[in-house]
Amino acid sequence: MTKLINLNVFKDFFQSSNAGGIILFICVIISMILANTDFAVPLQNILDHPIGFENESVHLRYPILLWINDGLMAIFFLLVGLEIKREIVEGELSSPQKASLPILCAIGGAVVPAIIYLGLNAGQETASGWGIPMATDIAFALAVINLLGNRIPSSLKIFLAALAIVDDLIAILVIAFFYSSGIETTYLLYAAIGLMVLIIMNRMNVLNPYLYLIPGIFIWYFVHHSGIHATIAGVLVAMTIPTNDTDTESPLERLEHALTKPVNFLIIPLFAFANTNITLESEMLAGLTSSLGLGISLGLLLGKPVGILLTSYLCTKLKLSSLPECSTWRHILGVGLLAGIGFTMSIFIAILSFGDPLHVSEAKLSILITSLLAGVIGYLTLISGKASSNKSLK
Repeated sequence: MTKLINLNVFKDFFQSSNAGGIILFICVIISMILANTDFAVPLQNILDHPIGFENESVHLRYPILLWINDGLMAIFFLLVGLEIKREIVEGELSSPQKASLPILCAIGGAVVPAIIYLGLNAGQETASGWGIPMATDIAFALAVINLLGNRIPSSLKIFLAALAIVDDLIAILVIAFFYSSGIETTYLLYAAIGLMVLIIMNRMNVLNPYLYLIPGIFIWYFVHHSGIHATIAGVLVAMTIPTNDTDTESPLERLEHALTKPVNFLIIPLFAFANTNITLESEMLAGLTSSLGLGISLGLLLGKPVGILLTSYLCTKLKLSSLPECSTWRHILGVGLLAGIGFTMSIFIAILSFGDPLHVSEAKLSILITSLLAGVIGYLTLISGKASSNKSLK
């Protein structure tokens, strides 16, 4: 009987909407503890250990850390691409009326943090990190807002999800255009041919989503060697997988459901574990108040809510859109703060931004601390707005 109860507890936990965020947080804590003990060097040696296959024609031997950041994260971006396409076809981005507010708020919430960062880092070697505070961690942000349950309007959760998805799309475009190395046109041509194969499969009504992954692996390889960041391959593949706007489960939705748990419970926690093993040093702590650290902190904690609030205000005044149903300006402020949880995407862009390991570590520490603050302050802002919410609902 006790075993049955324990099994039910584990089952309920893994089926809850907060499980992924909790596991992610635990992995961050474990990684940071190990990085500041005698296990730091052995852990780094494991991450630096090369695995794979390589000969004169095929080059697939890389450190474990690179396999996580370029390989497994391509699957994460595949899932993000599936979510974006589904929302465009049948969700919150499927019509101008639905899409206008989250799209414009996502743009405002990306541009203002970048401006703040550049304002503090212009002319310095850290200026290349302007994309770091633009990003929102959709998993963490939604995990926090889900903790509020029915104490906030359900429309607000939908708004945050749509905003975070558009934010991910912006981050993908930023990575593709600004954080990719020199382009190798031959490999890019091979990737384009692979993409054409997937488009033809779509037109021929191939409905098995897993068949799309076979050419997708080759596209990943070619994109990786083209100089464009390999994770973009995941998004390209996602856009070719068929979907529909009916109640019938589409191939895209089938693949999305299959990937959600492996991504949330394995890939993102593993990425967090591998990239937050930060050994704390005095120089790094001083970096929190440097132009780099302040650019990230102010960008996420101030730039995100200001950008989203200002854009929402302009949209409602110009009658381009209206606030989510039953929501108040306090709710929009709370959502803006939660959007300041950069974490996964911010760390990912930080890795691409700097060649200096110290800058990368300083950026990671600033992202971690600021994301934690944004989550706590956003939660408290939204829960304190409960009375306003109830008033709006009457």
